[in-house]
Amino acid sequence: MSKANALPETANRVQLALHKAGLTISVRQVRASTRTAEEAAAVIGCDVGQIVKSMVFRGCESGRAYLILASGTNRVDENKRSLLLGERIEQATPVFVREKTGFAIGGVPPLGHSSQIPTWMDQALLPFQTLWASAGSPHAVFSITPKDLAQVTFASLIEL
Repeated sequence: MSKANALPETANRVQLALHKAGLTISVRQVRASTRTAEEAAAVIGCDVGQIVKSMVFRGCESGRAYLILASGTNRVDENKRSLLLGERIEQATPVFVREKTGFAIGGVPPLGHSSQIPTWMDQALLPFQTLWASAGSPHAVFSITPKDLAQVTFASLIEL
């Protein structure tokens, strides 16, 4: 691969994590930003619901990181999720997200993090044949089936 086509270091980490998980999925670079679900769907040419938003939350009491993989059309109800987790949660700060995942907000992938994070996956993602997720950069994505996503992230299914 030429240097011009080489993946950024963060996207390469995601590519390696996918291969380590036994998947033959390739990370794809795109020219336009995929920082938001709407931007990603427009660039990829898919339904916004097929976009996987990797959202990191912080436990208010424990300081623990929690990852919720949400459909691009859904919002996370923090009060409802707090009941499930047994502690109040809040949207994590950019510094916390980078510290816990190794990635910046707008490019957080569902796997390949610097530490293992308890993960939940939105059931609304299940009906789609193909999902699209960030690959560690606002300009890198990969496609995956809902089944594979749940398996490689060890996610528990939830209804948002």
